[in-house]
Amino acid sequence: MPDPAPGPPIWRQPVAAASGGLLVALSMPPWGFWPLAFVGTAVFGWSIAGESSRRRRALAGFAFGIGWMYLSMAWMWFLTVPGYLVACLWFSALHALAAAVAPAGRWSPVGRAAAHTLAEALRFVFPFGGVPLASLAISQAGGPLLGVARLGGSLLLTWFVFQVGFALPALIRIARNAAERRDEYVDPTGVFAAIVAAAFALVAVVAPAGADRDDPEPITVAAVQGGGEQGTRALDVPSRVVTERLVEATRAIEPSDDLDLVVWPENGIDVNDEAFLESDQYALVAAEAARLGVPLSVGVTIDSEYSEHPVDDSFVNAQVLVLPDGEVAGWYEKVHIVPFGEYVPFRGLLEALGAPLENVASDATEGQGPAVLPMPYEGTEIEIGVMISWEVFFGDRGRAADDGDFLVNPTNGASYTWTILQTQQVASSRLRAAETGRWVVQVAPTGFSAFVSPDGDVFDRTDVGERAVITRDIPLRTGTTWYSSTGDWPWRVLPLLVLIGAIALTNRDRRRARATDPPTR
Repeated sequence: MPDPAPGPPIWRQPVAAASGGLLVALSMPPWGFWPLAFVGTAVFGWSIAGESSRRRRALAGFAFGIGWMYLSMAWMWFLTVPGYLVACLWFSALHALAAAVAPAGRWSPVGRAAAHTLAEALRFVFPFGGVPLASLAISQAGGPLLGVARLGGSLLLTWFVFQVGFALPALIRIARNAAERRDEYVDPTGVFAAIVAAAFALVAVVAPAGADRDDPEPITVAAVQGGGEQGTRALDVPSRVVTERLVEATRAIEPSDDLDLVVWPENGIDVNDEAFLESDQYALVAAEAARLGVPLSVGVTIDSEYSEHPVDDSFVNAQVLVLPDGEVAGWYEKVHIVPFGEYVPFRGLLEALGAPLENVASDATEGQGPAVLPMPYEGTEIEIGVMISWEVFFGDRGRAADDGDFLVNPTNGASYTWTILQTQQVASSRLRAAETGRWVVQVAPTGFSAFVSPDGDVFDRTDVGERAVITRDIPLRTGTTWYSSTGDWPWRVLPLLVLIGAIALTNRDRRRARATDPPTR
């Protein structure tokens, strides 16, 4: 009896899956060719098509994550090599688990899309509050499908990409059969799922997106970028140098009746051992606000004992609104602080192990107040929604700020080498703008600074390192989107229900197949 034909080499699946992951990575900014997210997902799905072994599917899912994460998060290498290696391994392990749990067979396109969406939903919140970097939603911020975010935020957009990507092989086979007039059966399950996904894209076109307010008039905002070298750490550049650069750039602005607000980036001011109102930096800001006759919104890092919610041996990262008369009219303290950037989880254990923690000598305290700054404007009061730096990657922080008439994202990207993270942050501002139906003002000390419309269009983006002041009239907005009303919970529950259903239907099909198989002797 002849030997059975050998199966495919064991390395073929993980290599193909990793190639799919690389294509997904290239769909991210700064490369940003958004269709590659669908192609990469399709390549990964093709690599495990018909694979019944959970172990092999898990290996392919892990390789998919490796190809995706290690390239699109390469900026982390220059900050922390151990953190880069461990984080990407963890994210890849989530997709290995998703690939193993998702069913094989006819329901696999549906089950896989749901399982991998749940993997992303988990990494968006765990550990340490989540790390939603290099997400599929970010890859679509520059594409025509951004409007889907108005319906269900980053998670629905992620699910959309996975569903269409996993259905692509079947769609291609149907198109090929039609072109060649072949009568080959193609299971329609994945195709139907892709059609449902496409329906979401059509609904997004007519879904509520907020609206411009008739009164008051649009506000004229100047965003100040002080300039400086990228790839530097706070210990390398004295805080007074950062403040001086911002003051010099602001002094280039001429007083004008057409100007209404000036915004500085995160960490523009660092105050130690005294209250902000008693500091020399406050005097500089108040003087510029008085000279220009408009409020200044400035980023302040200050000891927590001088904040609104004092905590010993800690600090807060705040955005403060100073009026022309010197009054501090608004104070927002960052809620979603950065693990290993603004605080160190398990600090005592890591110190005992001798880990180098000198770059984060003390821990930040989470803010507790609403994410808005009240501002007097044209005889009334408007509200500025605030997402400080890291917070812009989280849809829930955009929702917390969308009571504002527009949003600001003061940030500090000076520590990051290359522009991978900075371009992904602009993409995240585009996502938050679409999700909330609000304009977003992103301002950084060394770039990128930009204005983003509710449709996700980017205006006046600066170059990295340059000193610049960008100015734009921003319509004040009102109304809500579906996402700002519901948040993420439907898009955590629905993929879970779909995955459970796909597994149940797969098990039913197997039982029916066994029942109809002829008995063997």
